[in-house]
Amino acid sequence: MLIGVPAETAVGETRVAVTPETAKKYVAQGHTVRVQSGAGMAASAPDAAYTAVGAEITDAAGALGADLVLKVRSPFDNELALMKPGATLVGMLNPFDAAGLQRLAAAGLTAFALEAAPRTTRAQSMDVLSSQANIAGYKAVMVAAHHYQRFFPMLMTAAGTVKAARVVILGVGVAGLQAIATAKRLGAVIEASDVRPSVKEQVESLGGKFIDVPYETAEEKEAAEGVGGYARPMPPSWLERQKAEVAKRVAQADVVISTALIPGRAAPVLITEDMVKSMKPGSVIVDIAAGKGAPNPDGSIGGNCPLTEADKTVVKHGVTLVGETNLAALVGADASALYARNVLDFLKLVLPKDATAVQVPMDDDIVAACLMAQGGEVKRK
Repeated sequence: MLIGVPAETAVGETRVAVTPETAKKYVAQGHTVRVQSGAGMAASAPDAAYTAVGAEITDAAGALGADLVLKVRSPFDNELALMKPGATLVGMLNPFDAAGLQRLAAAGLTAFALEAAPRTTRAQSMDVLSSQANIAGYKAVMVAAHHYQRFFPMLMTAAGTVKAARVVILGVGVAGLQAIATAKRLGAVIEASDVRPSVKEQVESLGGKFIDVPYETAEEKEAAEGVGGYARPMPPSWLERQKAEVAKRVAQADVVISTALIPGRAAPVLITEDMVKSMKPGSVIVDIAAGKGAPNPDGSIGGNCPLTEADKTVVKHGVTLVGETNLAALVGADASALYARNVLDFLKLVLPKDATAVQVPMDDDIVAACLMAQGGEVKRK
């Protein structure tokens, strides 16, 4: 089968959907792999590395015109124009972008969005949300350390003792846990908050302190457990108590990293403007939810903090707010390596060994969940 790997054209995107490692495996399976020239350069994978494993180098039309196109981000209109009806597209296609899915259907593509895979044990090896969030959590800490004008670890020197940085992590999913682990390695003192009581042990096992907010009703406990690996919106009564506890910790923090996202909904506000004002001058907030929050009165969209500006680093009330929306792309080589393996494992479900065409086994729960478009229709459940 002809597999195309186009270069990503979104601003700041460094990742590539196929690395030389996975290209070699596709070629070994008998497939022809055509990679757009320069597609892997930003991920430390030059054209020569692809040709060395048997892939072919082509232009954008050659990659996008393949029977099976593997991408990181959903194609823009000019890219869709180069794709042929009946082709298969696999990538992170944003299952909640109704207009975008309609464009894919109108182009006659069979499209699979890997973000829609269920959070089950069987799907772990193709869980792109986890693989990329893991990188985002790591990079968030490194970006925070870059902007924070003090040390993270406690240092005892001849010139005096430097106190360890106090880091607060809001949201303890994959990104939050990696942020805790990375900040701990750098010697920071860590506190973390999440609506799910089940993560308390995970936080403590990584050396952090869990910000505990008691549950007063059965409704609060049920919501806190979440569903399918995702957090659910909590009742207002609990949120008010959590906000008060978090506000105390944020006021004492040197660095805050917020990671709270709810699929298909605006990111919740966890850090208010008053909380930012309470922070010490020189403190840093890295808002992983930047650009995914509810619209502000002026029409702008923040993240877990309404003061965050997407894809910008700004200083407000003496606090540096980092609104990088694609942290994984700042670690292009490893982000691509993990993503490419996710894609490879997913393709095992729709492109079995010796198959000459993509198959769509709807009795497979992972395939059914990821199928977004087929036969000119949007299939998103």
